[in-house]
Amino acid sequence: MRVSNLRVFTSLFVIVALSLPAFGMSNGPGAENSDGDLTVKYGCTCHNNGAPSDRAVVMVTGVPLVYETSQQYSLTIKVADSLTLSGGGGNVQAGFLLSTDSLGNFTWDESEDIRYADGRSDDISHSDPDLDGTWVVYWTSPSEDVGPVQFWLVGNSVDGGGIPDDMDYWNILTFSVYPPGTVTTSESGSTLETRTISVGSYDSLFLLEISEEQIEQERQDRISKRVFSQGNLFYWTSLVALIVGAVLQKEILERRNDDGPEFLASELAYPQAFRRTVASIVSFYFGVRWSSSDSPITFQDVDFTDFSIGSAFFISAWAAYGVYRTILAARKEPEVKDLM
Repeated sequence: MRVSNLRVFTSLFVIVALSLPAFGMSNGPGAENSDGDLTVKYGCTCHNNGAPSDRAVVMVTGVPLVYETSQQYSLTIKVADSLTLSGGGGNVQAGFLLSTDSLGNFTWDESEDIRYADGRSDDISHSDPDLDGTWVVYWTSPSEDVGPVQFWLVGNSVDGGGIPDDMDYWNILTFSVYPPGTVTTSESGSTLETRTISVGSYDSLFLLEISEEQIEQERQDRISKRVFSQGNLFYWTSLVALIVGAVLQKEILERRNDDGPEFLASELAYPQAFRRTVASIVSFYFGVRWSSSDSPITFQDVDFTDFSIGSAFFISAWAAYGVYRTILAARKEPEVKDLM
């Protein structure tokens, strides 16, 4: 038993250790990248083999040309896969990291999935990967003229696979906001505050051509998803049918042979029946709740709604059958070996 427990513990340890990279950056990147450089200035080098990509479009709207002291500006950040923007099947999850080297400060509404960055308390990043890649932050300019304020914005468009890979695309956008009184323009203030700065190639944004290989790949992906879905349906249906058939066969043989479960004393039967009843009711509750909900149950972009509902009802039925078996065992007349 000790050896078995050790194996279980070792297996769990290995699984957790292997899972750490998958969850380490999902709530925002660290201050330094895998090369030991500042992530906000040199990028998320653990993604896309360490290279930036023009496929990652990083935009910010609401940037003023010049700042006034102690003035708050609303900035809208957008990070996206250019393939997705053009209507293709690209990445849909994204994150960001924004810095001004502590010149001014950032705030945001509670509804935004944003936090202060680890290791650089004046920088901000996403707290959870965002499905639309859009965040609204407020930058309050310094209380005095500190010269030009440099912004660094690194955005990462990820495939949601749970690990950094070459299907994640990142890019860096840098820009400056000039100090008060240094720029004169005839443009209105509203125009200045709604200008958009972006990085990402024009071709990848507007002139994307889908090759024959990409079309074929998308077709193969649709086929594989359909085969996977149908295969799961047939597998679980067959498994449940086998289990139900085995249970029915067991019940028929026990009744034919006037047999049944072994005797179970009442002091053991009552707690066992209670536990199984609770399990049955709770599972049934979740099955009904998930069935009536319009929100899908997803994990890494895979829909587990039908599987979760089916599992909940199956566990409920299995626990209810366990209650029935417990009652049979408690009602059975004890034999000599049961009283010794």
